[in-house]
Amino acid sequence: QVQLVESGGGSVQAGGSLTLSCASAGYKYNMACMAWFRQAPGKGREGLAAIHHDGGISYGDSVKGRFTASRDGANKNTLYLQMNRLKSEDTAMYYCAADRSYCGFLLNPWDYWGQGTQVTVSS
Repeated sequence: QVQLVESGGGSVQAGGSLTLSCASAGYKYNMACMAWFRQAPGKGREGLAAIHHDGGISYGDSVKGRFTASRDGANKNTLYLQMNRLKSEDTAMYYCAADRSYCGFLLNPWDYWGQGTQVTVSS
């Protein structure tokens, strides 16, 4: 069974940086696509970055130019999100997702989700 575990969340002041990590276990082959989503209180889950095993990356408009996604580790199944110039509106629970084929920002197609890590940005 595939498990995704996010880490690296915390509290930071506006303008600061954080790096999130997502470790995967239970799947010995490379996962075709991994992605970051976030959900702020009272809002829907928003796609931030989706990265294919071949290196192709898509970013959501709200984080382009500030956030950078990358994959590393065995079979490139460890996912990272470098977040710079953080704003108060970046405060949310951040989730990692993985799928064997789908690589977009719709929620339903993703097979696997982590439990999330909280990011709080104070102004």
